[in-house]
Amino acid sequence: MTTEETLQAPSPAPVHRPSPPPGRAPAPSSSPTRTLVASMLGLALILLDASVVNVALPSMGSSLGGGMSGLQWVVDAYTVTFAALLLSTGALSDRIGASRAYTIGITLFTLASVACALAPGLATLIGFRVVQGVAAAVVLPTTLALVRQAYADPARRRRAVSLWAAGGTTASALGPVVGGALTTAWDWRAVFLINLPLGLLALALAFRASPSERRAAPLDLPGQLTAVLALAGLAFAVIEKGTLALVSLGVAVVALAAFLRIETRQPHPVVPLRLFRDRTVAVAVGAGSAISVAYYGMLFVFSLFFQQVREQSAFAAGLMFLPMTAAVVGANVLSGRLANRYGPRRPMLVGQSMSVVGLLLLLLVGEDTSLLLTAVLLVPLSAGAGLALPPLTALMMDAVPADRAGVAAGVLNGARQVSGGLGVAAFGALVANGFHAGLRASLVISAVLLTVTTLATARPGRGAPTA
Repeated sequence: MTTEETLQAPSPAPVHRPSPPPGRAPAPSSSPTRTLVASMLGLALILLDASVVNVALPSMGSSLGGGMSGLQWVVDAYTVTFAALLLSTGALSDRIGASRAYTIGITLFTLASVACALAPGLATLIGFRVVQGVAAAVVLPTTLALVRQAYADPARRRRAVSLWAAGGTTASALGPVVGGALTTAWDWRAVFLINLPLGLLALALAFRASPSERRAAPLDLPGQLTAVLALAGLAFAVIEKGTLALVSLGVAVVALAAFLRIETRQPHPVVPLRLFRDRTVAVAVGAGSAISVAYYGMLFVFSLFFQQVREQSAFAAGLMFLPMTAAVVGANVLSGRLANRYGPRRPMLVGQSMSVVGLLLLLLVGEDTSLLLTAVLLVPLSAGAGLALPPLTALMMDAVPADRAGVAAGVLNGARQVSGGLGVAAFGALVANGFHAGLRASLVISAVLLTVTTLATARPGRGAPTA
């Protein structure tokens, strides 16, 4: 929906390049514009991939089988892996250099995309979606680091970062429309094959980027491992049934307990639990997570509704999300102006309240509701989300010390990705047991979560220091 939460990623240290050794030519320098385009393209690739598959899911189900749980895993294998590894990949990028990490990540993402397009079965597709998630987690923190490295002048850098964020927002919002068009023009495999030319272009630009300095950034491997186990176990518990669900839930509980214990003892934890002593941080993470549950969960459910219940083509289903897409992009632009004039809390409140109203209005949707009206009723939810997220991020960044901004942004972004994935898992399980009853239950759950975070946002309070 928006990439504002990544704007405060750690800035790379000043680059002091040693003279090249004898016999070796200096590395080619890159123009700032070329670096910016490469970063925007890489960001667009990984954010587009988080939403482009939704409209293609029914086609995948018809081609590969697997039922509802299989379709849920096509989405969640990517988003859960992406979110879980985001906790550490910023530090990894620092250790090997942003430019090198970007090249590795884009290469892996492009190859995994081709493998997804050629997948002979659902299990293979899901496996390569995991690889895509790993690559996306590597790419995301490098894109902004490269932009900041390329622009020394603060004014030019701010403009570049704004373009970077706008490009990511637009790519993510356009996902359902692009997915519908590609699936109709060919089939579901096209939503992955489109990444091949785009990935090659991103690599061609990246090879001209100036090399990035490496920094000794600490890695919390035990914390990262237990976080992955906890999130994967929770996803399995929500999506699967029977004994496997119970075992997965047990693994998630044990891994979460281990994670919390490790994070309280690590000198450099992937998730500094002390951050959550500040009430503003806790509210921002909670609100961002609730918005992701509602937005991505409804994107998944209504993609199925348009095609399986209303029997529309993938292209027609994608067009149904076009008003929603325009609302997200427009609200993102408006939110910045409102936050500058009224502060971040008011647009957060208005945005969350608008999303709650939108969710309640969607309860009116049934089998006989006109498609145009359904598309219009999706607008308040998306506009509210687009209005709330940028100031929500700004509010959180204001609440943490400058040296914790990157970590805080990683926590917020990771929490949003995880919540979106779990929303897909939970709502998919609900609609699998009866579509209309599941749709209404999903809308009510989303509305309740957002109501709680709206009330929490409305009640300002001081938290404990975060440093």
